[in-house]
Amino acid sequence: MPPRAVWEESGYDAANECCRRLTGSGLPRQSWGLTVKLREANACREGGDRRLYEVHPEVSFAAMNGGRPVAWSKKSWNGQVQRRRLLLGQDIALPEELGPAGRVPPDDVMDAAAAAWSAHRIALGTAVSLPDPPETTRDGLPVAIWY
Repeated sequence: MPPRAVWEESGYDAANECCRRLTGSGLPRQSWGLTVKLREANACREGGDRRLYEVHPEVSFAAMNGGRPVAWSKKSWNGQVQRRRLLLGQDIALPEELGPAGRVPPDDVMDAAAAAWSAHRIALGTAVSLPDPPETTRDGLPVAIWY
């Protein structure tokens, strides 16, 4: 995750330059596309909302896969078949037809299902964090990826 100063920039070019200056690497455009939602989440968290958890689909898939990363890219046929099997092993059966949602790329659908799996575990109190235990901010909020 790029430093906070990157997300506070007003446009992609400035954010990309800031990211290069601070980290030595540029900011992917796809990441910049998350700026509005990231700012909303940060505002909630800074307002004391402790219900926000960070999840990452590939971490979730690795957990479903016995702690091992999925061997194939999520964009490949083999990777999609393997991820669907992992979801099915968790009693998450993706339907053949998704209606209008079926217009999105298949890997996005599977990522959303993996994030929902993690959210369910968080709600049940059975989720695990990376790192474990989570690091915390100055005001005691956990900083971790949950699965």
